[in-house]
Amino acid sequence: MEISFPNKKLLDLYECGSGRPLRLEQRVVDSFFDVVAILEAAKDIHDLWRRRGLNFKRLQGHKNRYSTRLDRKWRLELAIEWTNEAMTIGIIGLEEITNHYGD
Repeated sequence: MEISFPNKKLLDLYECGSGRPLRLEQRVVDSFFDVVAILEAAKDIHDLWRRRGLNFKRLQGHKNRYSTRLDRKWRLELAIEWTNEAMTIGIIGLEEITNHYGD
């Protein structure tokens, strides 16, 4: 699926490879790149549901907002703009990296 970067800080992370401006540890940055590669390689949303390690899920109360885990503490939040009627293929917007537990 196609990836977009509505969040400029995530675009900078993707282009420069440094998590310093976001105050992220290197293991989280490495996981970010692993997850982005998986998202880019996915043919449709079913590819993401099947990968249990991603913990890919829809966020409660949001129709097109999803998240995937980067590690036990951090997650990547996504918005999907569907490009087909079946809502299985779309453009994945990388919205933000959040501390899942608020620590």
